[in-house]
Order: sequence, then structure tokens, then C-alpha cells
Amino acid sequence: MMSSWIVADNSRFKYSERQPFRNRSANVKNPINRRDLFKTSAAAGFGAVIAGTTLSGCAQSVHKAEPAVMLNYPTPPKDVIKVGFVGIGNMGSGHIRNLSRIEGCQVAAVCDVRPERTAWAKQVLMDAGHPEPTAYTDGPRDFQRMCEQEELDLVYSAAPWEWHAPIALTAMRNGKHAATELNLAMSLDDCWELVETSEKHRRHCMMMENCCYDYTEMVLLNMIQKGLFGEMIHGECGYLHDLRALKLSPTYYYNMWRLQYSIKRNGNLYPQHGIGPMAWCMGIHHGDALDYMVSFSSKGRGLNAYAREHYPDSEWVHQKFALGDVNTCLIRTKNGKTIICKHDTNLPRPYSRDFLVQGAKGLARKYPEPLVHIEGRSRSHQWEKLDAYFDEFEHPVWTKLKEDAAGAGHGGMDFIEDYRLIQALRKGIQPDINVYDSVVWNAVIPLSEKSVARNGEPVKFPDFTRGAWKTARPLGVDTLY
Repeated sequence: MMSSWIVADNSRFKYSERQPFRNRSANVKNPINRRDLFKTSAAAGFGAVIAGTTLSGCAQSVHKAEPAVMLNYPTPPKDVIKVGFVGIGNMGSGHIRNLSRIEGCQVAAVCDVRPERTAWAKQVLMDAGHPEPTAYTDGPRDFQRMCEQEELDLVYSAAPWEWHAPIALTAMRNGKHAATELNLAMSLDDCWELVETSEKHRRHCMMMENCCYDYTEMVLLNMIQKGLFGEMIHGECGYLHDLRALKLSPTYYYNMWRLQYSIKRNGNLYPQHGIGPMAWCMGIHHGDALDYMVSFSSKGRGLNAYAREHYPDSEWVHQKFALGDVNTCLIRTKNGKTIICKHDTNLPRPYSRDFLVQGAKGLARKYPEPLVHIEGRSRSHQWEKLDAYFDEFEHPVWTKLKEDAAGAGHGGMDFIEDYRLIQALRKGIQPDINVYDSVVWNAVIPLSEKSVARNGEPVKFPDFTRGAWKTARPLGVDTLY
């Protein structure tokens, strides 16, 4: 997404090391020092040894609050949800269009450092019949003033990654629900702080993972829930998208902010497009949980090679990029399922999310073409076309919203995620993706980096639910509205 929230020296790609709100815990009463919890004591359940390697990562939280209080937490129903929107770039523009045509939604404030972007958003909203929203354009932290001054129900962020957690935290501390584009958080400390702030202020915090609402992924979810694949055993997923031209473009990402992460970080930097829908299929936080993972990165060659061909006089030809061209994570769940999650954005390739689900009775995959094999229904040892199952197993959410979603971004799934969020808040019920889902999907990022840095050492997932994952609850998306 294009936005302008990164601190940069425009004359040369040198980013400030200053991180926004880095000492956020200073604003919280009796903050928990999570860094002191990174240990491997057997008493805390982290003395497990896998193949002679001690699991590292995160110890169980000693948070004293009631476990997972935001699960199914009700809020007062409202006829109209007033939204403040931050970051009106590539993805933000699409969300503004979606929100402008959702019943019961009013975008009352828009925020971006570029006045021309808030002017664009105001015009789109007024053309759709909405009142003129208030614009906030006074620097990269003007979202604070918006959160403090505006009577909003929800703050929705589509700024660059490093700003998503600060914006969500500010919103919740000012009594607003928070929704954000990917990535929600880039560190485990931020993940925990988001959970604790959501629970303290009783405000929902959700990551807007559109791929959970993809047509094919939802067909497969419906088939899984109806038992066609039997007990789930294994899944594969990821984000495999050639971003070389976009990362190295001088104009696509404002000040080339996304390239910064390829320079400085090495791991799975964008797991949610795969791990989000896979978590729904695998029942994560609905009777199962992510337990531990290992991660490996290949060497990195793709960005330098692309720069030599397309920008031969640029500094990127000789830039040292930390990010390996292909990162692979292998995750094991508490109940013994396995998940492969890949990140591949620096090499030439067709787009894929490598989505595959496999159970005791069969399997299906989406890429490079949707195929399925179900024992007793498919011919022995042969694939069949998955689209032959679409009419029978179309998810009820898509049946209801297909016409409304037509023409919206990414095949309509962007509209469906926005619609479901607004209607949940109008009804006063938990959104489909809660704060615990959001942070554990994001935890793949820092945990993968830790494992890569330690030569593939297994690392433990924190239990953000403090045991509440053990209850087999229905998915939020099972409720039709």
C-alpha cells in the first residue's frame, strides 16, 4: 500500500532508526515485563526438547486477568458505526470505497500526511451521499488528535506496517475499536501489548485478513466443516508474489518504505494471507493452537539481480539485503497437525498462496489450479476439478454477499471482510477475527526471524489466550448476517 508514514531522508534511502511509540509500556500501569518471560523453565512448560534442541521463544504469560476476556465479548449494538480511517494509499483507497457503500457505516474522519489523499477520500464519501468527514493531515502522528477529538466507534488503519500497532493502541486507549491492514505487529512485545490493551479497555482489535474471505478458501472451509476431508492433518500456505518491481520502484511505495524490511529483516514477513485462512481450516483457537515452529531462509539474490537489469546505476545493485528470497516455516499445532507457510517475494514467479488442506479422507489445493481428491468420491489416485464442488459447497457468506461484493477488490473478498466487520460492530458481537487470532497470526513474523537467526532452532508460540484455545467454539464466520 502507498502511504507516507515512514520517517525517511528523501535524498537517499536512509531510514531513521527511531521506532514510533517504542516505549509504549511506559504508558501502561503496572506493565508486564515480557522480556523477562523469555525463558525455558520446565515449570512454565518450556523445557521441552525436540531432537535434542531446547525450544526457545516465549514463556506463558503471567497476565493475571481472566483468560481471553475478549472472546465473544459483547458491546452495545449501534445503528451507525462511525469510522476514522488512517492511511489512504493503495489498500486504504479500496477500503474507503467499500465503507462508503456499506449500510450503517459512516466514515467521519480521514487521516493521511498527504492532504491530496484526504481530499480524494472526502470526495468519494460525499459522492456516495455521506456527510463530509473531518480531515487530519498535520504530520504522521495526527491520528492521535483524531482519536482524542472525534466521537468514533472504530479506527481503521492502512498505513505502513510499523504504524499499525501504535494506531491500534491509541484507538483502544481512547475508547475506540481498532482494525488494521497487514501487518498488525512486528514484535512479540507489540502482540502482547495489543492483547493487554484490548482486554483492559474492552475494545475489539482485529487484523483485516481479506484472504480468509476468498471464495475458494471459504468453499474449502465449508467442505472441512461438513467432514468431507475427515480429521484435518496437514496444511500448506504462504505468500508467493513477485514484488521486485514494486519494492524497487521509486514511486509505488511512498519513499520505498517496504524495501526497508528486505534490507533489515530475515524471516517470514507476510504470513497472514496463508496462515489466516489456514487457521480457520485447522480450528486454531477453536480446540487447537499453534505450538512451535522452525524456519529457514534461502540466500538472497533476486533484488540485486533485478536492480542490475532495471536500475543499473542505483545503490540497490550492491545493497546487502537481509531477507532471504524464500523463507519456509514448518509449524506444529498442539493437537499434532502440521502447517507449511512460505514467503517468496523476490524472485520471478506467478502469484500463488500455495493453499492446500489435507485430512484423513482426502485433500484439496488451490494453486496452480483448484484440484481435489476425496476418498470414496474421487477416482482412485486421481485429482478432479475443485470447481465441480463449488455449487454444492459454496459458503453461505458468499451466497449472501456475492452480488454486493461484485467488482470490489481482490475478487470481492475485500468488500466481504469490511462488510462483516461493520455488521458485527452494529450488532454488538465479536468480529470474525478477534485480537487473539490477529496477534498469533502475526507472531509468525518475529518467531520466524528468531528461528532463522538460530539456524532453524524450534521456537515456541505464546499462548495469548491463556488456555482458552482448548474450547471448541464455532467460528465467527459461521454466523450469517
